[in-house]
Amino acid sequence: MHDSSSQYLTVDLVDSLIYLDCFINEVLRYSPTIDGTSRSVVVDDCVPKSGIRLYKGDQVLIPTSALGRDTRLWNIDPEQFYPERFLNEDKNHHPCALLPFGARMLQQVTFVDGGPEVNAGGLSQTLTVIPKHVGVTIEFH
Repeated sequence: MHDSSSQYLTVDLVDSLIYLDCFINEVLRYSPTIDGTSRSVVVDDCVPKSGIRLYKGDQVLIPTSALGRDTRLWNIDPEQFYPERFLNEDKNHHPCALLPFGARMLQQVTFVDGGPEVNAGGLSQTLTVIPKHVGVTIEFH
């Protein structure tokens, strides 16, 4: 028998919790942090397959919550809360079907603690309690 009360939480341990990852993905798919987001077109282009023209300056709406419930993108009924979908039938879902934060950029960066000098200063309390100063560095891969 393993005594889990003496086990420290490490990055390797968290990475090994496969079902936790499935559960978090399912929460974010089923109830995303945002309903949608928009992006500005930076160069003239067209939508693949449809040929719809996009012009620099156009705004494109990305309906992130609708993508998580689109039956064309999920093998298991998307109206059902089912974390196991990420272990089986929907493990290899379309890369744009799950965009809970509206961007995939965050998968390409690492946030690192900015250190005690930057993060000093106590707490500020409004509706929620937050640090007065939070500093991180961002490393792009």
